[in-house]
Amino acid sequence: MAVLEIRKYPEKILREKTAPVRDFNSALQRLIDDMIETMYAAPGVGLAANQVGVSKQVLVIDVSSREEQYPLIVIANPTITSKEGEIANEEGCLSVPGYTTVLKRAEKVRVAGLDRAGKSIEIEGEGLLSRALQHEIDHLNGILLIDRIGRLKKELFKKRFSLAGKK
Repeated sequence: MAVLEIRKYPEKILREKTAPVRDFNSALQRLIDDMIETMYAAPGVGLAANQVGVSKQVLVIDVSSREEQYPLIVIANPTITSKEGEIANEEGCLSVPGYTTVLKRAEKVRVAGLDRAGKSIEIEGEGLLSRALQHEIDHLNGILLIDRIGRLKKELFKKRFSLAGKK
């Protein structure tokens, strides 16, 4: 296993919709293992494949340090099949280091996809798991948390980011 480089905003791959996983071969298994190791090393609670430079619809999430009932999750080709409620919480992103903002997301979601062996799975999550699922699925669709903030916050982010790049 290896810790991979996490791609940072504004890298192009973070804005591209990822390709569905078709082959559940040894290369995919190695990618998943590397993504898990990278997520833990970051440290983070979730990671999408395009965040490590691979355009595939696969994500890993582990919120067990805060919500023990949810062990490590690996999902390929995830789709949100239902959403309930709405809650605002602070959110950050490994691809946008040093930036957090309050975002509204669904309080509870149900996600369908495939496990790392290619078998159908369905996961229901609330709280941090719900937020992580929505965040990582956004990544797989080329959406960053800064795409979900209002115009004023976005302007402030752009000013802060452009100043940070000049230091």
